[in-house]
Amino acid sequence: MSNVTVPFFRPSFSDDEKKAVCSCIDSGWLTTGKITHDFEDKFARFIGSKYALAVNSNTSGMILALEACGVKNGNAVITTPYTFVSTASSAVHLGADVFFADTEKDSYSINPDNVEKILQNDREHKIKAIIPVHIAGNLCNMKKICALAEKYSTAGNKIFVIEDCAHSFPSKTNDGYAGTLGDVGVFSFYATKTMTTGEGGMVTTNSSFLAERMSCMRLHGMNRDAWDRYTSPKASWQYDIVAPGFKFNLPDILSAIGIVQLEKAELFAEKRKKIVSIYNNAFKDMDFLTLPPDSPGNAWHLYLLRLNLDKIDCSRDIFAKELQDEGIGISMHFIPLYHFSFWKEKYSLLSPGDFCNAENHFQRTISIPLWPDMSVEMAETVIQTVKKIGMKHYASKKKN
Repeated sequence: MSNVTVPFFRPSFSDDEKKAVCSCIDSGWLTTGKITHDFEDKFARFIGSKYALAVNSNTSGMILALEACGVKNGNAVITTPYTFVSTASSAVHLGADVFFADTEKDSYSINPDNVEKILQNDREHKIKAIIPVHIAGNLCNMKKICALAEKYSTAGNKIFVIEDCAHSFPSKTNDGYAGTLGDVGVFSFYATKTMTTGEGGMVTTNSSFLAERMSCMRLHGMNRDAWDRYTSPKASWQYDIVAPGFKFNLPDILSAIGIVQLEKAELFAEKRKKIVSIYNNAFKDMDFLTLPPDSPGNAWHLYLLRLNLDKIDCSRDIFAKELQDEGIGISMHFIPLYHFSFWKEKYSLLSPGDFCNAENHFQRTISIPLWPDMSVEMAETVIQTVKKIGMKHYASKKKN
Protein backbone atom coordinates (compact mmCIF):
# COMPACT_ATOMS: atom_id res chain seq x y z
CA MET A 1 0.00 0.00 0.00
CA SER A 2 1.14 3.57 -0.68
CA ASN A 3 2.35 5.54 2.32
CA VAL A 4 0.05 8.44 1.36
CA THR A 5 -2.18 9.58 4.24
CA VAL A 6 -5.65 10.40 2.99
CA PRO A 7 -7.55 13.06 4.97
CA PHE A 8 -11.28 12.66 5.40
CA PHE A 9 -11.88 16.00 3.69
CA ARG A 10 -10.00 18.98 2.31
CA PRO A 11 -11.72 22.11 0.93
CA SER A 12 -11.16 22.82 -2.76
CA PHE A 13 -9.90 26.39 -2.96
CA SER A 14 -7.86 28.24 -5.57
CA ASP A 15 -6.65 31.77 -6.19
CA ASP A 16 -10.22 32.65 -7.22
CA GLU A 17 -11.46 32.47 -3.62
CA LYS A 18 -8.43 34.41 -2.39
CA LYS A 19 -9.02 37.18 -4.93
CA ALA A 20 -12.70 37.38 -4.00
CA VAL A 21 -11.86 37.79 -0.30
CA CYS A 22 -9.19 40.42 -1.01
CA SER A 23 -11.62 42.32 -3.23
CA CYS A 24 -14.16 42.33 -0.39
CA ILE A 25 -11.54 43.60 2.06
CA ASP A 26 -10.50 46.35 -0.35
CA SER A 27 -14.12 47.45 -0.73
CA GLY A 28 -14.23 48.56 2.90
CA TRP A 29 -17.48 46.67 3.58
CA LEU A 30 -17.12 43.31 5.30
CA THR A 31 -20.49 42.45 6.86
CA THR A 32 -23.78 41.67 5.13
CA GLY A 33 -24.15 43.90 2.09
CA LYS A 34 -24.00 43.96 -1.67
CA ILE A 35 -21.90 40.81 -2.08
CA THR A 36 -24.21 38.78 0.16
CA HIS A 37 -27.27 39.99 -1.73
CA ASP A 38 -25.54 38.98 -4.98
CA PHE A 39 -24.77 35.55 -3.50
CA GLU A 40 -28.42 35.13 -2.51
CA ASP A 41 -29.63 36.04 -5.99
CA LYS A 42 -27.21 33.65 -7.67
CA PHE A 43 -28.09 30.78 -5.32
CA ALA A 44 -31.84 31.33 -5.79
CA ARG A 45 -31.43 31.20 -9.56
CA PHE A 46 -29.25 28.10 -9.35
CA ILE A 47 -31.87 26.02 -7.57
CA GLY A 48 -34.95 27.75 -8.96
CA SER A 49 -36.22 29.30 -5.75
CA LYS A 50 -37.96 32.68 -5.51
CA TYR A 51 -36.13 33.68 -2.34
CA ALA A 52 -32.75 32.80 -0.80
CA LEU A 53 -31.48 34.19 2.50
CA ALA A 54 -27.83 33.80 3.49
CA VAL A 55 -27.24 32.86 7.13
CA ASN A 56 -24.22 32.08 9.29
CA SER A 57 -25.01 28.34 9.61
CA ASN A 58 -27.50 25.65 8.70
CA THR A 59 -28.49 25.63 12.38
CA SER A 60 -29.36 29.34 12.26
CA GLY A 61 -31.33 28.76 9.09
CA MET A 62 -33.26 25.92 10.70
CA ILE A 63 -34.21 28.08 13.69
CA LEU A 64 -35.31 30.89 11.37
CA ALA A 65 -37.38 28.52 9.26
CA LEU A 66 -39.08 26.91 12.23
CA GLU A 67 -39.83 30.27 13.85
CA ALA A 68 -41.26 31.68 10.61
CA CYS A 69 -43.50 28.61 10.30
CA GLY A 70 -44.90 29.34 13.74
CA VAL A 71 -43.13 26.62 15.73
CA LYS A 72 -43.15 27.57 19.41
CA ASN A 73 -43.79 26.28 22.91
CA GLY A 74 -46.63 23.76 22.83
CA ASN A 75 -45.90 22.66 19.25
CA ALA A 76 -43.98 19.66 17.98
CA VAL A 77 -42.00 18.65 14.90
CA ILE A 78 -41.26 15.29 13.30
CA THR A 79 -37.75 14.41 12.17
CA THR A 80 -35.36 11.49 12.04
CA PRO A 81 -32.97 10.46 14.84
CA TYR A 82 -30.41 9.73 12.12
CA THR A 83 -29.14 13.29 11.72
CA PHE A 84 -26.83 15.87 13.24
CA VAL A 85 -28.12 17.17 16.54
CA SER A 86 -28.98 20.68 15.32
CA THR A 87 -31.89 19.41 13.21
CA ALA A 88 -33.80 18.52 16.36
CA SER A 89 -32.26 20.96 18.85
CA SER A 90 -33.35 23.91 16.71
CA ALA A 91 -36.95 23.03 17.54
CA VAL A 92 -36.12 22.62 21.22
CA HIS A 93 -34.60 26.13 21.28
CA LEU A 94 -38.05 27.41 20.29
CA GLY A 95 -39.75 25.41 23.04
CA ALA A 96 -41.17 22.68 20.81
CA ASP A 97 -41.17 18.92 21.30
CA VAL A 98 -39.63 16.48 18.84
CA PHE A 99 -41.12 13.22 17.58
CA PHE A 100 -38.71 10.83 15.86
CA ALA A 101 -39.53 8.55 12.92
CA ASP A 102 -37.25 5.68 11.96
CA THR A 103 -35.35 5.59 8.68
CA GLU A 104 -36.16 3.37 5.74
CA LYS A 105 -34.68 -0.13 5.86
CA ASP A 106 -32.57 0.20 2.73
CA SER A 107 -31.72 3.89 2.91
CA TYR A 108 -30.79 6.53 5.46
CA SER A 109 -33.88 8.61 4.63
CA ILE A 110 -36.78 9.15 7.01
CA ASN A 111 -39.55 6.61 6.47
CA PRO A 112 -42.79 8.35 5.34
CA ASP A 113 -44.89 5.47 6.68
CA ASN A 114 -43.50 6.05 10.17
CA VAL A 115 -44.11 9.78 9.76
CA GLU A 116 -47.75 9.06 9.00
CA LYS A 117 -48.13 6.88 12.10
CA ILE A 118 -46.98 9.80 14.24
CA LEU A 119 -49.35 12.19 12.46
CA GLN A 120 -52.25 9.78 12.99
CA ASN A 121 -51.61 9.83 16.74
CA ASP A 122 -51.39 13.63 16.95
CA ARG A 123 -54.82 14.08 18.54
CA GLU A 124 -54.02 17.55 19.88
CA HIS A 125 -52.64 18.85 16.57
CA LYS A 126 -49.32 19.76 18.16
CA ILE A 127 -47.25 18.92 15.10
CA LYS A 128 -46.37 22.03 13.16
CA ALA A 129 -43.58 20.82 10.87
CA ILE A 130 -41.96 17.77 9.31
CA ILE A 131 -38.18 17.96 8.86
CA PRO A 132 -36.87 15.37 6.38
CA VAL A 133 -33.06 15.12 6.25
CA HIS A 134 -31.34 14.34 2.96
CA ILE A 135 -28.46 12.12 4.08
CA ALA A 136 -25.18 12.06 2.11
CA GLY A 137 -26.74 13.66 -0.97
CA ASN A 138 -29.68 11.28 -1.46
CA LEU A 139 -33.11 12.87 -1.44
CA CYS A 140 -35.94 11.68 0.78
CA ASN A 141 -39.32 10.77 -0.70
CA MET A 142 -40.42 14.38 -0.79
CA LYS A 143 -43.59 13.92 -2.83
CA LYS A 144 -44.96 11.50 -0.26
CA ILE A 145 -43.84 13.62 2.71
CA CYS A 146 -45.38 16.79 1.24
CA ALA A 147 -48.58 14.87 0.54
CA LEU A 148 -48.69 13.76 4.18
CA ALA A 149 -48.25 17.34 5.38
CA GLU A 150 -51.17 18.44 3.22
CA LYS A 151 -53.32 15.48 4.22
CA TYR A 152 -52.95 16.07 7.96
CA SER A 153 -53.07 19.87 7.93
CA THR A 154 -56.28 21.38 9.27
CA ALA A 155 -57.95 24.76 8.92
CA GLY A 156 -56.35 25.83 12.19
CA ASN A 157 -53.00 24.11 11.84
CA LYS A 158 -50.97 23.98 8.65
CA ILE A 159 -48.14 21.44 8.79
CA PHE A 160 -45.03 22.84 7.11
CA VAL A 161 -42.27 20.83 5.45
CA ILE A 162 -38.77 22.13 6.20
CA GLU A 163 -36.06 20.24 4.33
CA ASP A 164 -32.66 19.84 5.99
CA CYS A 165 -30.53 20.16 2.86
CA ALA A 166 -27.15 20.28 4.61
CA HIS A 167 -26.00 17.29 2.51
CA SER A 168 -28.04 17.72 -0.64
CA PHE A 169 -26.50 20.51 -2.69
CA PRO A 170 -26.62 20.23 -5.69
CA SER A 171 -28.95 17.21 -5.68
CA LYS A 172 -31.69 17.00 -8.27
CA THR A 173 -35.03 15.20 -8.31
CA ASN A 174 -35.79 12.44 -10.83
CA ASP A 175 -37.09 15.02 -13.31
CA GLY A 176 -34.00 17.21 -12.96
CA TYR A 177 -35.48 19.78 -10.58
CA ALA A 178 -32.73 21.26 -8.39
CA GLY A 179 -34.96 23.05 -5.90
CA THR A 180 -36.88 21.88 -2.85
CA LEU A 181 -40.47 20.61 -2.80
CA GLY A 182 -41.16 21.59 0.80
CA ASP A 183 -42.03 25.02 2.18
CA VAL A 184 -38.42 25.79 3.14
CA GLY A 185 -34.99 24.37 2.31
CA VAL A 186 -32.05 24.88 4.66
CA PHE A 187 -28.55 24.42 3.21
CA SER A 188 -25.11 24.28 4.82
CA PHE A 189 -21.80 25.76 3.70
CA TYR A 190 -19.79 24.29 6.57
CA ALA A 191 -16.13 23.48 5.88
CA THR A 192 -16.76 19.87 4.84
CA LYS A 193 -19.79 20.44 2.62
CA THR A 194 -20.04 20.19 -1.17
CA MET A 195 -19.42 23.93 -1.36
CA THR A 196 -18.18 25.99 1.55
CA THR A 197 -17.86 29.46 3.00
CA GLY A 198 -16.08 28.08 6.07
CA GLU A 199 -19.20 28.61 8.15
CA GLY A 200 -22.52 29.57 6.64
CA GLY A 201 -25.77 28.46 5.08
CA MET A 202 -28.72 29.45 2.93
CA VAL A 203 -32.48 29.30 3.47
CA THR A 204 -34.71 29.07 0.41
CA THR A 205 -38.46 29.39 0.00
CA ASN A 206 -41.09 30.36 -2.54
CA SER A 207 -43.24 32.02 0.12
CA SER A 208 -43.00 35.81 0.31
CA PHE A 209 -44.45 35.69 3.84
CA LEU A 210 -41.83 33.24 5.12
CA ALA A 211 -39.01 35.07 3.32
CA GLU A 212 -40.01 38.40 4.82
CA ARG A 213 -40.26 36.99 8.33
CA MET A 214 -36.91 35.17 8.12
CA SER A 215 -35.20 38.21 6.61
CA CYS A 216 -36.37 40.34 9.52
CA MET A 217 -35.59 37.78 12.22
CA ARG A 218 -32.06 36.97 11.05
CA LEU A 219 -30.88 40.45 12.06
CA HIS A 220 -32.34 41.37 15.47
CA GLY A 221 -35.88 41.82 14.16
CA MET A 222 -34.91 45.07 12.38
CA ASN A 223 -37.10 46.29 9.58
CA ARG A 224 -34.04 47.51 7.59
CA ASP A 225 -30.59 46.05 7.02
CA ALA A 226 -27.26 47.69 7.82
CA TRP A 227 -26.24 47.95 4.16
CA ASP A 228 -29.17 50.22 3.45
CA ARG A 229 -28.74 52.32 6.60
CA TYR A 230 -25.02 52.91 6.21
CA THR A 231 -24.51 53.18 2.45
CA SER A 232 -27.50 55.00 0.98
CA PRO A 233 -26.88 58.77 0.84
CA LYS A 234 -30.57 59.38 1.53
CA ALA A 235 -30.93 56.73 4.20
CA SER A 236 -32.30 57.66 7.57
CA TRP A 237 -30.58 56.39 10.70
CA GLN A 238 -33.96 55.40 12.04
CA TYR A 239 -35.22 51.82 12.08
CA ASP A 240 -37.75 49.78 13.99
CA ILE A 241 -37.49 46.51 15.90
CA VAL A 242 -40.61 44.53 15.09
CA ALA A 243 -39.69 41.27 16.88
CA PRO A 244 -36.97 39.91 19.21
CA GLY A 245 -34.84 38.53 16.40
CA PHE A 246 -31.49 36.78 16.16
CA LYS A 247 -27.98 37.53 14.86
CA PHE A 248 -27.85 35.01 12.01
CA ASN A 249 -26.65 37.03 9.00
CA LEU A 250 -23.77 35.99 6.72
CA PRO A 251 -21.04 38.61 6.16
CA ASP A 252 -19.85 39.70 2.71
CA ILE A 253 -16.35 38.35 3.28
CA LEU A 254 -17.78 34.81 3.48
CA SER A 255 -20.34 35.40 0.74
CA ALA A 256 -17.47 36.35 -1.56
CA ILE A 257 -16.10 32.83 -1.11
CA GLY A 258 -19.59 31.42 -1.59
CA ILE A 259 -20.07 33.07 -5.00
CA VAL A 260 -16.87 31.52 -6.30
CA GLN A 261 -17.70 28.11 -4.83
CA LEU A 262 -21.20 28.25 -6.33
CA GLU A 263 -19.69 28.79 -9.77
CA LYS A 264 -17.70 25.57 -9.28
CA ALA A 265 -20.56 23.52 -7.82
CA GLU A 266 -21.26 21.42 -10.91
CA LEU A 267 -17.54 20.81 -11.46
CA PHE A 268 -17.14 19.74 -7.83
CA ALA A 269 -20.08 17.36 -8.23
CA GLU A 270 -18.55 15.72 -11.31
CA LYS A 271 -15.22 15.28 -9.52
CA ARG A 272 -16.90 13.62 -6.54
CA LYS A 273 -18.83 11.31 -8.85
CA LYS A 274 -15.54 10.24 -10.44
CA ILE A 275 -14.19 9.14 -7.04
CA VAL A 276 -17.52 7.45 -6.25
CA SER A 277 -17.31 5.48 -9.49
CA ILE A 278 -13.81 4.29 -8.58
CA TYR A 279 -15.03 3.25 -5.13
CA ASN A 280 -18.13 1.49 -6.43
CA ASN A 281 -16.24 -0.49 -9.06
CA ALA A 282 -13.76 -1.66 -6.43
CA PHE A 283 -16.21 -2.40 -3.62
CA LYS A 284 -19.07 -4.02 -5.56
CA ASP A 285 -17.50 -7.48 -5.49
CA MET A 286 -16.28 -7.40 -1.89
CA ASP A 287 -18.57 -9.74 0.01
CA PHE A 288 -18.12 -7.91 3.32
CA LEU A 289 -19.43 -4.61 1.90
CA THR A 290 -22.71 -3.19 0.59
CA LEU A 291 -22.58 -0.16 -1.71
CA PRO A 292 -24.18 3.08 -0.44
CA PRO A 293 -27.75 3.91 -1.47
CA ASP A 294 -27.98 5.79 -4.75
CA SER A 295 -30.68 7.55 -6.72
CA PRO A 296 -30.96 9.90 -9.70
CA GLY A 297 -29.60 13.33 -8.84
CA ASN A 298 -27.49 12.13 -5.90
CA ALA A 299 -25.13 14.94 -4.80
CA TRP A 300 -22.69 12.42 -3.28
CA HIS A 301 -21.75 14.61 -0.36
CA LEU A 302 -20.54 11.52 1.53
CA TYR A 303 -19.50 7.99 0.71
CA LEU A 304 -21.10 5.79 3.36
CA LEU A 305 -19.14 2.54 3.52
CA ARG A 306 -21.55 -0.16 4.75
CA LEU A 307 -20.11 -3.25 6.42
CA ASN A 308 -21.82 -6.62 6.25
CA LEU A 309 -21.12 -7.47 9.87
CA ASP A 310 -22.29 -11.05 9.46
CA LYS A 311 -19.37 -11.60 7.05
CA ILE A 312 -16.54 -10.31 9.26
CA ASP A 313 -15.37 -10.99 12.80
CA CYS A 314 -15.11 -7.38 13.98
CA SER A 315 -17.37 -4.45 14.81
CA ARG A 316 -17.70 -1.22 12.89
CA ASP A 317 -15.67 0.54 15.61
CA ILE A 318 -12.72 -1.83 15.24
CA PHE A 319 -12.82 -1.57 11.45
CA ALA A 320 -12.88 2.24 11.68
CA LYS A 321 -9.98 2.30 14.14
CA GLU A 322 -7.87 0.10 11.88
CA LEU A 323 -8.57 2.45 8.95
CA GLN A 324 -7.37 5.37 11.06
CA ASP A 325 -4.28 3.44 12.13
CA GLU A 326 -3.46 3.04 8.43
CA GLY A 327 -3.71 6.79 7.86
CA ILE A 328 -7.22 6.93 6.37
CA GLY A 329 -9.39 9.78 7.66
CA ILE A 330 -12.90 8.67 8.59
CA SER A 331 -16.05 10.03 10.20
CA MET A 332 -19.44 8.76 11.40
CA HIS A 333 -22.69 10.00 9.85
CA PHE A 334 -24.53 9.88 12.14
CA ILE A 335 -24.63 8.90 15.77
CA PRO A 336 -28.43 8.63 16.21
CA LEU A 337 -29.73 11.21 18.66
CA TYR A 338 -31.11 8.66 21.11
CA HIS A 339 -27.49 7.73 21.95
CA PHE A 340 -26.84 11.19 23.46
CA SER A 341 -27.40 12.06 27.12
CA PHE A 342 -29.65 15.06 26.53
CA TRP A 343 -32.09 13.17 24.32
CA LYS A 344 -32.07 10.14 26.61
CA GLU A 345 -33.00 12.34 29.55
CA LYS A 346 -35.55 14.47 27.68
CA TYR A 347 -37.26 11.48 26.10
CA SER A 348 -36.66 8.65 28.54
CA LEU A 349 -38.47 6.09 26.39
CA LEU A 350 -36.12 6.52 23.42
CA SER A 351 -33.94 3.50 22.80
CA PRO A 352 -32.18 1.80 19.88
CA GLY A 353 -34.94 -0.80 19.87
CA ASP A 354 -37.45 1.85 18.83
CA PHE A 355 -35.45 2.63 15.68
CA CYS A 356 -34.28 -0.68 14.29
CA ASN A 357 -33.35 0.63 10.85
CA ALA A 358 -31.48 3.70 12.09
CA GLU A 359 -29.59 1.59 14.62
CA ASN A 360 -28.66 -0.98 12.00
CA HIS A 361 -27.33 1.74 9.70
CA PHE A 362 -25.34 3.28 12.54
CA GLN A 363 -23.74 0.04 13.69
CA ARG A 364 -22.32 -0.78 10.26
CA THR A 365 -21.58 2.54 8.54
CA ILE A 366 -18.29 4.43 8.18
CA SER A 367 -17.83 7.63 6.14
CA ILE A 368 -14.62 7.42 4.10
CA PRO A 369 -12.76 10.21 2.26
CA LEU A 370 -14.61 11.90 -0.60
CA TRP A 371 -13.73 15.39 -1.84
CA PRO A 372 -13.33 17.02 -5.26
CA ASP A 373 -9.54 17.26 -5.41
CA MET A 374 -8.86 13.70 -4.23
CA SER A 375 -6.43 12.03 -6.58
CA VAL A 376 -6.97 8.61 -8.10
CA GLU A 377 -3.94 7.48 -6.10
CA MET A 378 -5.64 8.58 -2.87
CA ALA A 379 -8.82 6.73 -3.82
CA GLU A 380 -6.80 3.59 -4.58
CA THR A 381 -5.04 3.93 -1.23
CA VAL A 382 -8.42 3.99 0.53
CA ILE A 383 -9.63 1.00 -1.50
CA GLN A 384 -6.55 -1.11 -0.82
CA THR A 385 -6.72 -0.29 2.89
CA VAL A 386 -10.41 -1.20 3.12
CA LYS A 387 -9.73 -4.42 1.20
CA LYS A 388 -6.78 -5.40 3.38
CA ILE A 389 -8.65 -4.85 6.65
CA GLY A 390 -11.86 -6.38 5.34
CA MET A 391 -10.25 -9.50 3.92
CA LYS A 392 -8.38 -10.08 7.17
CA HIS A 393 -11.60 -10.07 9.19
CA TYR A 394 -13.53 -11.91 6.44
CA ALA A 395 -11.00 -14.74 6.36
CA SER A 396 -10.96 -14.94 10.16
CA LYS A 397 -14.78 -15.15 10.24
CA LYS A 398 -14.83 -17.99 7.68
CA LYS A 399 -12.08 -19.84 9.52
CA ASN A 400 -13.98 -19.72 12.79
